[in-house]
Amino acid sequence: MNKEYIYENLLNIIDSNDIKMDEPMKKHISFKVGGPADILVTPRTEEQLKAVLNLIKEKNTPYLIIGNGSNLLIKDGGIRGIVIELSNNFNSFKIEGNKVEVQAGALLSIVGKAVLKEELKGFEFAAGIPGTLGGALAMNAGAYGGEMKDIVKSVRLMDTDGNIFTLTNEEMEFAYRKSIISREDYIILSAEIELEKGNYDEIKATMADFTQRRVTKQPLSLPSAGSTFKRPAGYFAGKLIEDSGLRGLTLRGAQVSEKHCGFVVNLGGANAKDLLDLMYVVKSTVNAKFGVMLEEEVKILGED
Repeated sequence: MNKEYIYENLLNIIDSNDIKMDEPMKKHISFKVGGPADILVTPRTEEQLKAVLNLIKEKNTPYLIIGNGSNLLIKDGGIRGIVIELSNNFNSFKIEGNKVEVQAGALLSIVGKAVLKEELKGFEFAAGIPGTLGGALAMNAGAYGGEMKDIVKSVRLMDTDGNIFTLTNEEMEFAYRKSIISREDYIILSAEIELEKGNYDEIKATMADFTQRRVTKQPLSLPSAGSTFKRPAGYFAGKLIEDSGLRGLTLRGAQVSEKHCGFVVNLGGANAKDLLDLMYVVKSTVNAKFGVMLEEEVKILGED
């Protein structure tokens, strides 16, 4: 890909302030690692997004869609092609009665505060998840007995041709940590969430309880991507890792969290290879001891 040529074409679509060349991805993911993206763009409208996709198709350019990068691990070689970031420019939401229209880039924590003010319940489980609506929908994020599939009524999407359409909850094919987005090249634009009227004090207390559990049990002060591994059928990943004697195992700047074994964290000096090497040690050790092969929940992308 000729980066300069693509950049010049992008200037016809997006303001130069919203285009970055050779952008370090460690600035855009919660793990704080990752090599450069050839080009990173932050479109401000659906029309701009469609125009970027048209350019990508016309020039046969690889691309990646991200939100705030809370569930990604970008390798040290970075990303070839164009990274499209839908976060701050796609973060508005509107509450009408018990329904909430939310754009894909809205942070779940911000939406959680807003629905609390409106005394709407059902969103408590999601309010502390450190990600955007789009990412949460794509992987059917969940916590404390709730999942996105429980509250989503419909989702607006865009395909690679720029066509916009809506899928119902059932058509989204929500399952454990996946949805139709896991296999289709659809881009989430927004969603309609349906909640229930509740009691302000009860909703606030539930959110506070979930927050306290997170603060007490999870290593929130260190860069990570949340739970590193999916829950294997019949087991808990964190317990398997702990019972394998891996709590606190450190490899260069990467560590199996001493606070919660289900988290691999960046102690501050790790690169992507350090994290990936540690994940390999964890997976191979658990498999050798218990015959269970852990699968990453974090999405691993980019070049070595």
